[in-house]
Amino acid sequence: MAFGTYVKGARAERELINKFSENGFNVIRAAGSGVNSLSPDLLAFKRGMQYAFECKAWDSGSLSFEKEKVAGMKRWEDNTGITFLIAWRVSRDGWYFLPLHALVEQEKRFTITLKKAKMIGQRIEDVCK
Repeated sequence: MAFGTYVKGARAERELINKFSENGFNVIRAAGSGVNSLSPDLLAFKRGMQYAFECKAWDSGSLSFEKEKVAGMKRWEDNTGITFLIAWRVSRDGWYFLPLHALVEQEKRFTITLKKAKMIGQRIEDVCK
């Protein structure tokens, strides 16, 4: 991962930590997140609500994930019972939160387009209520 990409991603994760904290959640940022598919980037907890997030700050028309990464996210969700969401930050537009089943399986990867994310994704207000 390029250093600039890491900085942008880490900044987006801190932004999300602040947004959830402001809405009464306790949030944990996983050490080494982004290095492996063993753990989510962030965990957020509030009475009756639990989320695991894979965070992406990506200004593109689509997101893609290796099949192994998606399998790891699904395993995490199955093993813990914690809702796993893709948190996609788009510049000048904010965050979209997407369930894993929204990803479309391709030959080598799972993908989602920004157009689809905007149609089905939840916004921060929806996830925090």
